Amino acid sequence: MKYDVVVIGASAGGITTAISARKFYPDKSVLVIKREEVGMIPCGIPYIFGTLGGVDDDILPVEKFLKPLGVEILTDEVTEIDPRGKLVRTKSGKEIRWEKLVIATGSKPAKPDFPGGELEGVYTVPKDYHYLKELRERVEEAQRVVIVGGGFIALEVGDEIRKLGKDVTLIVRSRLLRSSFDPEFSEMVEERLKERGIKVVYGQVERLLGDGKVEKVRLVDGTELPADLVILSVGYRPNVELAVKAGLKVTRYGIWTDEYMRTSHPDIFAVGDCVEHRDFFTGKPYPLMLASTATFEARIAGANLFKLQIVRENRRTIGVYSTHIAGLTLAAAGLTEEAAKKEGFEVIVGYGKGPDRHPAKFPDTSMVTVKLIFSRDRGAILGAQIAGGKSVGEMINILALAIQKRLTASELYTLQIATHPLLTASPVGYQILQAAEDALAKLRT
Repeated sequence: MKYDVVVIGASAGGITTAISARKFYPDKSVLVIKREEVGMIPCGIPYIFGTLGGVDDDILPVEKFLKPLGVEILTDEVTEIDPRGKLVRTKSGKEIRWEKLVIATGSKPAKPDFPGGELEGVYTVPKDYHYLKELRERVEEAQRVVIVGGGFIALEVGDEIRKLGKDVTLIVRSRLLRSSFDPEFSEMVEERLKERGIKVVYGQVERLLGDGKVEKVRLVDGTELPADLVILSVGYRPNVELAVKAGLKVTRYGIWTDEYMRTSHPDIFAVGDCVEHRDFFTGKPYPLMLASTATFEARIAGANLFKLQIVRENRRTIGVYSTHIAGLTLAAAGLTEEAAKKEGFEVIVGYGKGPDRHPAKFPDTSMVTVKLIFSRDRGAILGAQIAGGKSVGEMINILALAIQKRLTASELYTLQIATHPLLTASPVGYQILQAAEDALAKLRT
């Protein structure tokens, strides 16, 4: 078999690459190879425990996206990439030739190596249908659930399990959502979680205890927490094994790519969690793993497979996040104030706060807090953080574009906006403009 384009992986990055390839090169044949018969929507996984009815409500409809476009799908596992022969070999014994290859193999959960990790009742949160089915059943049977981690997945899973009436404890080494938010936002979400009955314990796990099955979590300070089930949510690692075996350039952060997502082999591209990302401001590599980032990279790769059609001016990546935990929506883009200062930026911070409807008597009104971080030298925006209701989920996209285009506080202050009583904050008190105004006043002192 031979195809013009072969994509390894069928999650957000792989699917989007195939779609883009077909739309930009309709005369090219495209094959997507997926390892799992049933794929999951990664960002929806935490909600299988509460909001959704179960694992089957979070299935990724790969065929629905790809088959109408004429993309072929093969369920098999790629075991080897041969760059010289331009072919891949699969577990079932197939050899498939390609003109262009895209690696979209994603990531897998990191698993700490402290003692007791092999006990029954200890789980991670992978993107694996059958594994998650089992985990969902074990959660139903458990009463005391301990989650190790303070990131997005840990908090989202904990909040969803709490909805089942379970006793949930989070073990956090530092503070909640530290890499994406400054302390005041961490405090907001911690307060909200505690109001909902979730315990937050600060410390480091020494070992898991139990006779065959996990019964307790012991911390370094000697504290022991009873547990019927332990979920380890301490991050993910890029799936780079195929790339390493193929001799491609790989760093500790993932597969190296240029600004058009080409690897060290000119006809092999890579996108998504398996790729090394570089910070928009500093250029330093960092472990960013987001479906939104994967699809952005996939569109770049898909459009530029055979010729450069979409020019990418800056190959660096802006981390743009949003989550909804215990009724509170949190979103962030770019650098935190802490991170900006650590990198040596002299910063000015502006705040805006107010209801996201006007008048605030509408039943779905929520208070929104916006924090914007600007460089003092020219007033360029470096980062943004927002907390409030669901309107926050789109507000952060405005600020991500502002960061990408390097807008200043003055330009944000004069941003022209549409408002409506049922949909947005008042034009008099629009929080992004408030925060820009607050920063401008400080810049002029």
